[in-house]
Amino acid sequence: MKHAMSLILGVLLLFLSTIMIGRWTKQADLRLSAAQAEAESAPSVAVASHANEAYCTPRLQKILRRVLTSCGLIQGAAGRGCEPLDAKSVATMSGDDFNALFLPMKDRGAIIQYDQSSTELDESDLETINGTFSQRGGASYFLVVSRASPEGSEEANRQISRDRAESVLSHLKAKFQDPELDKQVGLLWLGEEFAQLDPSFCDWKRSGKNEACSPDDLNRSAFITWVDCTL
Repeated sequence: MKHAMSLILGVLLLFLSTIMIGRWTKQADLRLSAAQAEAESAPSVAVASHANEAYCTPRLQKILRRVLTSCGLIQGAAGRGCEPLDAKSVATMSGDDFNALFLPMKDRGAIIQYDQSSTELDESDLETINGTFSQRGGASYFLVVSRASPEGSEEANRQISRDRAESVLSHLKAKFQDPELDKQVGLLWLGEEFAQLDPSFCDWKRSGKNEACSPDDLNRSAFITWVDCTL
């Protein structure tokens, strides 16, 4: 009897997991469709020489300009990087809507996954960072958006996500020796407080061939991409 109850419980949990993943995927598809529809209906905007005009919508331009200005890249703003409250304030949208802006960049970006509480980059992480950064094309800005899973305190997770973003920047400086990097790389560390990724991002390019992809695994990460839009 006890074995039968365990079996039934296991089947039920599997069924509920399947439903949730399907729901996340459907929501992501709807957000992507909305972003594409906006791109098709929006007036043309200035983009970099190798830009993908389909995702350089006026809305994305506006949010990116706010973010990059607040994070110290545009117009000589002071400071380096943005904390969760900064990101919420400058984005002026929900976390899901903020993430949806980046859905069209799937083929442009990558997700660097870390071990729990870790900020160290392994060989797979370095290979993914190097490959993504090398595909600059005509882009002007490289965005690093780091997160943490919800174990521990908000303050600790905020610091972990900041250290993750800075680990990417430190590697880029050491690897590429480019004096212009500080004018190109924008950092946002979101902790656990804003714009957590859902499993619909699991099919993005991720560091590590066998990395798990539960929501916690996915948010121990740094999202990296070149931004093709001219701002």
